[in-house]
Amino acid sequence: MILPFLTIASSNNKGRGVFTTEPIPANTIIEIAPVIVMSANEREKLEQTLLYDYIFEWGADSKKAAVALGYISIYNHSNHPNCSYDMDFEHQTISITTLQDIEVGVELFINYMCPEGPSDDPVWFEQH
Repeated sequence: MILPFLTIASSNNKGRGVFTTEPIPANTIIEIAPVIVMSANEREKLEQTLLYDYIFEWGADSKKAAVALGYISIYNHSNHPNCSYDMDFEHQTISITTLQDIEVGVELFINYMCPEGPSDDPVWFEQH
């Protein structure tokens, strides 16, 4: 499920991103996407490819990986995002929920290091 007013567009210095063409109230689930779960061995192979920047650690021990379908892998990172994400291991889905009211045309962000939202933990691509 992807709400019909979400769109992918060019993001300042970040490639592509997810934007809204309508206002969205806080606490709205805007996307629920299935994932393809990869074993720990498959994850090692994925980490050798371009997909490394788009996969999610998966499972209670975070040893597996998930390739998210839908727009999930296009949301850009912010330490102070306007959305959170939830990984449902049982149903193999990731959902995105707004943390605040969002205005038309605004880019939607998640925090790659903290699914619940704000965190100052550095992301892997800022550590190199």
